[in-house]
Amino acid sequence: MLDINDLNVSIAHTPILRDVELSVPTATMVGLIGRNGAGKTTLMRSIMGLSAATSGSILLEDNELTKRESYERAHLHIGYMPEDRKLIPDLSVEENILLPVWASNTADDITRLAWIYSLMPEVKGFSSRPAMSLSGGQQKLVALARALMMGKKLLLLDEPFEGVAPTLSKRLVDVIRMLKGEGLSVLIAESDYTHTAGIIDHCYIIERGSVSETK
Repeated sequence: MLDINDLNVSIAHTPILRDVELSVPTATMVGLIGRNGAGKTTLMRSIMGLSAATSGSILLEDNELTKRESYERAHLHIGYMPEDRKLIPDLSVEENILLPVWASNTADDITRLAWIYSLMPEVKGFSSRPAMSLSGGQQKLVALARALMMGKKLLLLDEPFEGVAPTLSKRLVDVIRMLKGEGLSVLIAESDYTHTAGIIDHCYIIERGSVSETK
């Protein structure tokens, strides 16, 4: 599904990612483990086109992503859940979930929204509330729901459990575990294995912008 080869990314002429090699097979959950500042977010952003590659290849099926603008990537069914959620505070929960559909000028997928609500009925329960009225953990659920609207093939989850209370962290783990049966390819970035040790199929370690496979 996703193959990254010899990827280099620099920000303000400072190398951040160095010769990254990483693969996410179809219908597989892959972990990306590293400390804060190791390069996890930059790697996620480079896949989405938010951080430009200096060199290398990011291949999604037959599509070379480095040759596509960032706005084109949602049309390839990539969903992205950033670490800081990036919800629009004054929009309702449901409006936040549908925002990428509207922004990409694709038809409202009511069936997809209903499926997301079936995965996370609590999100449907507060779908009419302003996003700013939710707790941090609830906002993470909404950010995951929004990513799922477009992420029909590949899902990128950047620190999904960061700053979330234990009860809601467990709920997020349960939802992500349910995605294993849906045929999605998922890349999950975390600082350690605390939450995903039992659900990921393969794992990479990132340190100072370099990625290595675990044994």
